[in-house]
Amino acid sequence: MKLQDVFDSYKEYIMPTYTKVPLVFLKGKGSKLWDIHNQVFLDFFPGWGVGNLGHCHPKVMQAVRDQVSKLIFIPNNYYQIPQAKLAKELIYLTYPGKVFFCNSGAEANEGAIKFARKFGKGRYEIITFENSFHGRTLATLAATGQSKYKEGFQPLPEGFVCVKFNDIEKVKEAITDKTIAIMLELIQGEGGINIADKNFVLELKKLCDEKELLLIVDEVQTGIGRTGKLFCHQYYGINPDIMTLAKALGGGLPIAAMVVRKEIADTLGPGMHASTFGGGPVICKASLAVLAAIQKEGLLSNAKKMGEYLFAKLNSLKEKYQIIKEVRGLGLMIGIELSIEGKVIVEKCIQKGLLINCTHDKVLRLMPALNITKKDIDKAIGILDSVFSVTGNP
Repeated sequence: MKLQDVFDSYKEYIMPTYTKVPLVFLKGKGSKLWDIHNQVFLDFFPGWGVGNLGHCHPKVMQAVRDQVSKLIFIPNNYYQIPQAKLAKELIYLTYPGKVFFCNSGAEANEGAIKFARKFGKGRYEIITFENSFHGRTLATLAATGQSKYKEGFQPLPEGFVCVKFNDIEKVKEAITDKTIAIMLELIQGEGGINIADKNFVLELKKLCDEKELLLIVDEVQTGIGRTGKLFCHQYYGINPDIMTLAKALGGGLPIAAMVVRKEIADTLGPGMHASTFGGGPVICKASLAVLAAIQKEGLLSNAKKMGEYLFAKLNSLKEKYQIIKEVRGLGLMIGIELSIEGKVIVEKCIQKGLLINCTHDKVLRLMPALNITKKDIDKAIGILDSVFSVTGNP
């Protein structure tokens, strides 16, 4: 298809649920993408956090090829080896528990909500936080602490109470005899890269233990090495009762997981919850390759080192340009808060071959692959510098 044919087909046959960028990509490798004109782009926001290994990592590609030639799909009422291996590996890397496999972050969070209500035996309210984002299904929209995503979809499911982030007193005030869980992102990605204070999280965990509440940690974007540890909750020295994972777990293929503390994991029994495609053999084999690559290639260490390097470079730009208010984040999950709308910066970066994102109107998001190099960081910083040079000092 020619470029215009692609655009016309989308307009005619695909629902317009995404704000489209007029780029058609044909191939990717590592942190680079090639478009239909063979122009090369440096991808510093691969797949909204899906591409922690970059594009087409060889270990993931080999795992998929190997499994596709043997067995593509088997329903979950039968046993299969890749799923058993992946569940065992996830529990080995996290905390004693059991895993439910599904297909997306929203589905994993739906599962966590459903689990909490079943566990609650009449208690059903879940406390969530302002500027959070948990998905676009009706229940996860109700849990999300941003009204703009909810417009036009009311009435939403009841049972969610939204309070101020990092404010333990507001949490305490919101607890009633109907409360069963507290659900949070340790770094609010879509909310603008807002980081949970360590003391706040420790107080939350203590509060949950005292009140017999479930602590649900949404690691859909922070998990699988994004912050320099395999899971962000490891920075806080806690284990959640439920953790949700998705995005980077599959190396580019769709998979999600709900990890539940072992003592309570059997709350959901046969017939209470299911996902037709959840944890299929191909995707589980790919996920095992993702976890192996992160460990064998030292990518957690690289994410920490390159994160520090990138932060230093970005803070140098902050000193240079007045429109940069703050650089914040953890590991390779970074937000650059501006005093102006970020859309124009994103567009100019794309014109120069750098792919980044803007959220919350004024926060640029950079989430390069965990195997990013100094050379690529320097190139990205050079592009940002050239873009800010025309817009950076009003």
